Amino acid sequence: MFEDSKYNNKMSKTYDVFQSELSSLRTGRANAAMLDIVKVDVYGQKMPINQLGSITTPEPRSINIQVWDTNNVGLIDSAIKKSELGLNPQIDGQLIRLPVPDLSEERRTEIKKIIKSMGEKCKVSIRNIRREANDELKKLLKDKEISEDEVKKKEKIIQEYTDMQIKIVDERVSKKEDEIMTI
Repeated sequence: MFEDSKYNNKMSKTYDVFQSELSSLRTGRANAAMLDIVKVDVYGQKMPINQLGSITTPEPRSINIQVWDTNNVGLIDSAIKKSELGLNPQIDGQLIRLPVPDLSEERRTEIKKIIKSMGEKCKVSIRNIRREANDELKKLLKDKEISEDEVKKKEKIIQEYTDMQIKIVDERVSKKEDEIMTI
């Protein structure tokens, strides 16, 4: 039997992934989630920084990482430098300070493009889920497990989910762009 809630959940999960990607983008304010995209090659595997130390934001323009193992300080430092965050770590023993500089107008415009691109990818994924649902409906109709009227009803429900999710993505993109452009 066709479960439209299954597809609604898939669309919601797609949006959640988009949300977490957005939170890792650097705005003018320090945010521990910015470091989520940085993976450090330690102990023979790639690990997120939050598994190697405590991350705090003592001020709006700085992030501190209290590294638990002294041997990892250099590795975390180089991973942050290699990332596209544009942050310059300052090492003080086992403490790494990350001053978050103001964003230049050029960088803001660049980030705005990245946000739009992330939003588009999310909307494409949502539309692919809609297509997957519609394909399942067509298969059920072909196998005579569901009537044409039911197919029309279910397609309408799936389209409503799709429209709602895309609207939410567009609103989030717009809100994040405003946040980036606010000095």
